[in-house]
Amino acid sequence: MPKMKSRRRALKTYKITTTGKIKRRKAFRSHILTSKSSKRKRHLRKPTLVSSADAYKVKRFLLA
Repeated sequence: MPKMKSRRRALKTYKITTTGKIKRRKAFRSHILTSKSSKRKRHLRKPTLVSSADAYKVKRFLLA
């Protein structure tokens, strides 16, 4: 049986922290930035963690 392939996009999108949590980029930062406040854009810069409800699905993407 051939090896399982990982989802290449998922490997580029998510990073696993040393504690095993999954880090992701925030949404709404790509275009139409003139209508968003500086404070909102500044907070969107920072990465955040994937919620625990979705972490299982993302881990399967990364390891499958």
